[in-house]
Amino acid sequence: MKRITRRQALMTAAAAPFVTARAQAANYPDRPIRVIIPYTAGGVAENIMRLLAVSMEQRLGQKLVLEAKPGAAGNIGTQEVARAAPDGYTLLVAATNNFAINQFVIRMPFDPVTALAPIAKAAEVPLVLFSNPEVPARTLREFLDYARANPGKANYGIPSLGTVNHLMMERLKQTSGVEITRVPFRGSPEATLALLKNDIQLFPIGLAAVGSHYKEGRLIALAVATERRVPMLPNVPTMAESGFPGFVASNWWGIAAPAGTPESVLDTLAQAVAEAQRTDAVKERFAVLGMLTPDQTRLQFAASIKAEADLWRETVQRGKITLE
Repeated sequence: MKRITRRQALMTAAAAPFVTARAQAANYPDRPIRVIIPYTAGGVAENIMRLLAVSMEQRLGQKLVLEAKPGAAGNIGTQEVARAAPDGYTLLVAATNNFAINQFVIRMPFDPVTALAPIAKAAEVPLVLFSNPEVPARTLREFLDYARANPGKANYGIPSLGTVNHLMMERLKQTSGVEITRVPFRGSPEATLALLKNDIQLFPIGLAAVGSHYKEGRLIALAVATERRVPMLPNVPTMAESGFPGFVASNWWGIAAPAGTPESVLDTLAQAVAEAQRTDAVKERFAVLGMLTPDQTRLQFAASIKAEADLWRETVQRGKITLE
């Protein structure tokens, strides 16, 4: 009988975990999957995931168990996923700030860019610059000219500090050289009311939040921060058309796993998300909510997060922005 040397035994023992991991990945998933949402229950992220879950569960053959883990601007739930076992059984569904903003404005014990493995961009809400009709401007350029000529008379609202809405406006100020006073609110409804009263003159927000007011002519859409015009606002120019090429900003929600999750598992999950996004039920509901269905591969999504994080880091550093 052939003898096994001590070196061979050690090599076999060392390889065992990798063999086990490959076997587990090949059988993935064989039990329910936890999906952590780092916000209070009933929010946008949960609603998006519940829409996608119907199709995803059919494809994966397992239940998706949604858990709300709010706190610290979404960082508590995000960190729990970042520290979970990288086996595909603990996922995160979170918004832009938890992937590409918070690490630059809040002290955090981890960097989501390196601690998470992106799977898919689930949904996207392009930001639109809305203004009050009383402002003598009908284009973004006219608004900036008005603000430049009337110091102290142009205010912009944001739903809260540290959001993509906030950083978008800071970048616009940095790019244009025009000073517009920031007015933070405790949510979109308060900021919308202030815009309707002309207490603020500019508000970057998704169409769904103010759609009825816009349709009634009580608000004006100056520009949309997308690469191409969006179907729901075909007559509204993009930021690029308004003189700011490459200026793209949106609230989006992404799905991720802990870094180190096997590529085959990430691909399985990404395919399940893509299939769910193609269903009529999801497309119809997204249209009602003013959401776009992203068209990115898993690797494209990961690259876009890195690029966006670099952009917001520069914006934060240039503007000396901090939430502490």
